[in-house]
Amino acid sequence: MVDPFDILGIAPSFDVDLAAIERRYRDLSRVLHPDKHVRSSPAERRMALGKAVEVNEAWRLMRDPIKRAEALFRRRGVEVREGAEPKANPELLMQMMEEREALSEAKARGDRGAVDRLGSTVRARERTLLGRLSEGFDQGSRNGADTAALLPLLGELRYCRRFLDEVSAIEDSREAPPADRHEDGA
Repeated sequence: MVDPFDILGIAPSFDVDLAAIERRYRDLSRVLHPDKHVRSSPAERRMALGKAVEVNEAWRLMRDPIKRAEALFRRRGVEVREGAEPKANPELLMQMMEEREALSEAKARGDRGAVDRLGSTVRARERTLLGRLSEGFDQGSRNGADTAALLPLLGELRYCRRFLDEVSAIEDSREAPPADRHEDGA
């Protein structure tokens, strides 16, 4: 599995400066671009291409806080994959079911305000979870705290992300122009 921190040459941390990492990514991409290796041997070109693919993947992982957290868990020896987190708190599951039901009803009614409010509520929860993950990873780095204890937060973050993806899909469908209609009387 790709370790985005090693590939991009950055310190392993949940809190990252994405603008600085993007500059690092662009610099590496320029160096590894196939045009820079036209005169190289086929083996060197393949190696540069392989490194370029790794750099692209590392940048993709770093931009996504869930993937970034997974990479940090892996670095700390914690097995992580979706669905492998400890069972979610039943209260959380009930709350998410209620929010999804409310979202579905708001969508069916065309209630834009309700969709926006539900999205705002879950975005606030997501920000809180990101802060808690950041703090937990930071404490784990400083004093060796049990990183595995953060897994439930990652599971909850996944629930929030799926919910917000649904909100985005509803918003996108509202913004899509209606299909062209030809009223030519024929």
